[in-house]
Amino acid sequence: MKLHNYFRSSASFRVRIALELKGLAYDYVPVHIVRGDHKREPFVSMAPEMLVPMLETEGQCLSQSMAIIEYLDETHPEPALLPRDPLGRARVRALAQCVACEIHPLNNLRVLKYLVKVLGITEEAKNAWYRHWVRQGLEAFERMLAQLPPSSYCHGAAPTLADCCLVPQIFNGQRFDVDFSGLPRTMAAFDACMKLDAFQKAQPSACPDAVA
Repeated sequence: MKLHNYFRSSASFRVRIALELKGLAYDYVPVHIVRGDHKREPFVSMAPEMLVPMLETEGQCLSQSMAIIEYLDETHPEPALLPRDPLGRARVRALAQCVACEIHPLNNLRVLKYLVKVLGITEEAKNAWYRHWVRQGLEAFERMLAQLPPSSYCHGAAPTLADCCLVPQIFNGQRFDVDFSGLPRTMAAFDACMKLDAFQKAQPSACPDAVA
């Protein structure tokens, strides 16, 4: 397998976590999205959305982090990243989508660049935008966790798809000085994850294309 990704991309980070949790070997292929590598050949021919991550496997190119992770979970079922029971799967997917569909789209690189370069907002205003939407989303995430039984991670006694999404979002939030106070279960799940080798190995600073 080859994973085309960028070290700071939270969507790429999700997939790296899943690969590490499952102990799957892969070739790391850096795509520098700040420099615009994702808009150039040969990447565009493989990834028509011009987005990372993109996974090459079985002679095919798979896009979208959530789809990639579910593919990995179906083809390499242990350890499972989704619960066995339908209700559990629905709850984990809801938590994951709270991050991937509600928080992340408002704050990814292309949105932030549009705010500054096209709409002309200041750097300070851009950062305020980022912090507002991440904080609001994480507050919703915390309320969702509060409806579930106590657990070490987002759902249950082992990391799931929800944790694969949460941890990269917290990393990005730390870069923008998001306020994480008053989010006890969210931050406890993050801290539990970061005690595991899989999350440490997948983090941005461990990537071969990482820069300060």
